[in-house]
Amino acid sequence: MAIPDEDVARVRAATDLAALIGEHTALKRVGTRFVGLCPFHGERTPSFSVNAEEGLYYCFGCQVSGDAITFVRAMEGCDFVEAVERLAGRAGITIRDDADPAASAERGRRQQLYEALGAAVDFYHDRLVRHPDAGRARQYLRSRGYDGDVVRRFRLGFAPAAYDELVRALRLPARVMREAGLAHEGARGGLIDTFRERVIFPVYDPSNRTIALGGRILPPELRRSERDPGPKYRNSAESPIYAKRRTLYGLNWAKAEVARSGEAVVCEGYTDVIGFFQAGVPRAVATCGTALTEEHFRLLARFCNRVVLAFDADSAGQNAAARLYEWERRHQLELAVADLPAGSDPAELARDDPATLAAAVAGARPYLGFRVERALRAADLSTPEGRTRAAEAAIGAIAEHPNELVHDQYVTRVADRTGHDPDRLRALLAEARTQVARKEPASRTPEADGRDRDGQQRGAAQADYDPPPRDEPGAPVATGDAPRRAAQREGPRTRKGRDALLLAIHRRSEVLERFDEVLFVDETQRAAFRALRQSSNLHEAMESAEPDARELLVKLAASDVPADLDPDGTLLELARSATERTLRELDSQARVAAEVGDAFGQAAVAEASAWLAGQLQLLRDPVLQPGHPLCAIDAAERLVAWLLQRQLQGQRRLEG
Repeated sequence: MAIPDEDVARVRAATDLAALIGEHTALKRVGTRFVGLCPFHGERTPSFSVNAEEGLYYCFGCQVSGDAITFVRAMEGCDFVEAVERLAGRAGITIRDDADPAASAERGRRQQLYEALGAAVDFYHDRLVRHPDAGRARQYLRSRGYDGDVVRRFRLGFAPAAYDELVRALRLPARVMREAGLAHEGARGGLIDTFRERVIFPVYDPSNRTIALGGRILPPELRRSERDPGPKYRNSAESPIYAKRRTLYGLNWAKAEVARSGEAVVCEGYTDVIGFFQAGVPRAVATCGTALTEEHFRLLARFCNRVVLAFDADSAGQNAAARLYEWERRHQLELAVADLPAGSDPAELARDDPATLAAAVAGARPYLGFRVERALRAADLSTPEGRTRAAEAAIGAIAEHPNELVHDQYVTRVADRTGHDPDRLRALLAEARTQVARKEPASRTPEADGRDRDGQQRGAAQADYDPPPRDEPGAPVATGDAPRRAAQREGPRTRKGRDALLLAIHRRSEVLERFDEVLFVDETQRAAFRALRQSSNLHEAMESAEPDARELLVKLAASDVPADLDPDGTLLELARSATERTLRELDSQARVAAEVGDAFGQAAVAEASAWLAGQLQLLRDPVLQPGHPLCAIDAAERLVAWLLQRQLQGQRRLEG
């Protein structure tokens, strides 16, 4: 779906970027900007800058940058259209649906499901907190170490035992209740609540919209009803807004810490996530009744570059190793495993020994290192047979890793622990690799080389630059290496151009008509100024600019203009620099003309040099003619016209 450009512009204009970002990191006004700690990387000194007037942000530490749409995409892991729709809802703006009635109907259907599930969460939470019949549920939660703060933070609830209390409380259409997974048809007709006499765990998407529910039965001694309670956990069925393969419980609460730390901890259940938060590791998420999928990896790669598995590394099956390595490579994620004590789970550890749980995450090993170590631990290394079994198991695990440079380091480790000759183990590894190669698929998916289906490069927590698809309005997203390159290029000569661009952005009317791109020595600065002059506003300039120029514009838009920086002084500095540069070029041309005996060329160069030298004298001494304080400015403007004429003549000679 393509959203009209006018609606995108309205959403950007209506969004208070400082307020939006302020929900994730504390901002303080400094001059015309807001500054704070970057929500995308850990830092002690604030380097994150927000230009609320232009709706842009930039981090001078990690170089992440963009606008409100970019920020929502990065923090909530959604695509362009979803980000615009969420911001539109936040601002009370209705996206026009004239172009696609089917898409409009689908959005309306999904919105009904969000609202129904949100209302159900409110009902169940209020029931748990206030109603007398939830006393048994509160007793159970206290036995698990959950106090009122935990209940409120994770919006836990209680579904009463009656058949249709939720149905009667919400009074929603039957179709909506069924599609949302909140009710189903009873044997005698009519709707029956899906969840009864269960503790409710709401499942949210990254933007805090309820998309599903999980319900755990109470222990037998706390249940009022004697009927068959069904499975221990009952979870919502998949729906238009809920797909298990791409949903991670807790990501809405953990995303800020995941992005800040660059690491996510993946566990297996709702209570495990809550346990990690209680143990001081607030970056845990959980799969929702399914094994890890590539969609989970793709989602996590929007927020971090390291994933720690906090469950049995082979719980998804030994045959999943090759897929995990491929996803790790494709999405540029580092995969590690927390070595939890045998027979324990995070929820229990959080209650009984939270320090050990936190230490297990801090000491997580790379996935392959964990598997090799476990193979070595499982065998009796005091006997030749045990050492042989350990070596064979470890080599089998090593063979599944695709990187040969990694292989040899682990082979050496296995040789040291088992007493086998490294060369013999390498031969064994070669045989194992041959067997693995026969099993590996020959084809690659569109996500190869670290890009997802829409071509977006995934990786670091700072949400790398994602050029919008062709059917989406361009967004001033800017991250990655370009700002670093621009910073490395900046020196005394380019600093003058940077000052001019600062003025052109923040004091547009005073600068654009008096300056010209011929004054800039740096090509990126020249392209940025060109984009500004050819556009009616900053956002339009960024959408049309080349990538490096766009990066530079976003960075400068988030910077303050020094109090002593004025257009006249900046114009004079650029003009002096351009004059000196041109005089050097003319001097070189004069030498060439002399060498080839070109008397006419020598005369033309001498005339131009003399005129430029006179202008340079005026530029260097603004008070040369008392009573005419603008004479230097006049000289600068004459110089710009002369440089433009010279550039035009040069282009004509090339074309001729």
